[in-house]
Amino acid sequence: MTDQELKHITTLTGHDSRVWACAWNPTGSMLASASGDATVKLWGREPRTDKWVCHDTLSGQHSRTIRSVCWSPCGMFLATASFDGTACVWDRRDGEFECTATLEGHENEAKCVSYSSTGQLLATCGRDKSVWIWEIDDDMENFDVQCISVLKSHEQDVKAIAWHPNKEIVVSCGYDDTIRLHRDDPTDWLTFDTLKGHTSTVWKIAFHPTGEMMASCSSDATVKIWRAYAPGNPQGIKTSGNDSKWKCVCTLSGYHDRPIYDIAWSSSGYLASCGGDNRLVILKLVKERQEQDETPIFELVSSRLHAHDEDLNGLHWNPGPDNILATASDDGTIKLWKVE
Repeated sequence: MTDQELKHITTLTGHDSRVWACAWNPTGSMLASASGDATVKLWGREPRTDKWVCHDTLSGQHSRTIRSVCWSPCGMFLATASFDGTACVWDRRDGEFECTATLEGHENEAKCVSYSSTGQLLATCGRDKSVWIWEIDDDMENFDVQCISVLKSHEQDVKAIAWHPNKEIVVSCGYDDTIRLHRDDPTDWLTFDTLKGHTSTVWKIAFHPTGEMMASCSSDATVKIWRAYAPGNPQGIKTSGNDSKWKCVCTLSGYHDRPIYDIAWSSSGYLASCGGDNRLVILKLVKERQEQDETPIFELVSSRLHAHDEDLNGLHWNPGPDNILATASDDGTIKLWKVE
């Protein structure tokens, strides 16, 4: 494949500061963007013109940069995390977005927020080295969010969190160069594994849609692919109890020459990454494992230098079948791309 197969669709403008993150709703009809201007903008197609426009701006709840934004699986809620140390849950069940809960507890900047696959749990993380697990009661008459656990296994700033697509396992990564896995226990949540291998800050982790693989990206300019080995696996990988053991099976290097800030899998097997080199890279997973070993095989689809005017901070694949990707940048814009 060649770079010609990555098509720029449009550029979305309107934020007054850098855009840190973007996230598609579950149907792929709406895109949320989070910015240093302390707002979230909601973008969608204008039916009459088929152009992408800003339909709404959420503001007034956060006093500083909004670093992360995430949709609930049902698409009725939106969660945001801010440098003001709080996270907010926005409810649109009455038609308009309204902040129905402000989650307080982090000592300083909240860096990321993520919904579990059931939508009943929310995780946040921050500069205070902690990961918080929140339980959601989304009853129409008595919406409530309560903290049920605080995990403090990281030694430095926690940059990001991600939930397993079909298990109640949350993964975190951060400034201590590690990836940590957490799950519920009969008495409390616990950290059951620590993955090491990156030599600098781990900025993001992303699960493959099957949940059997995970990608991580780092300031060391590499992407690592991790595979889960269940108890009793034929490869003979040692496990503990009922927990799968995650092992690094592949390191992808040479595609970026500065820190990689975000990484995301598409439903059709594309792996996109972006970072401080202002480069957007798209790889295609062509084989999950080889006959002789566990190494997956990737093919380069596109490496687009100067994808934005400044650093790329975040990206997210549209969940639909058209291979549309959104990217967010320090230049204050969001761009939409299509792999053809």
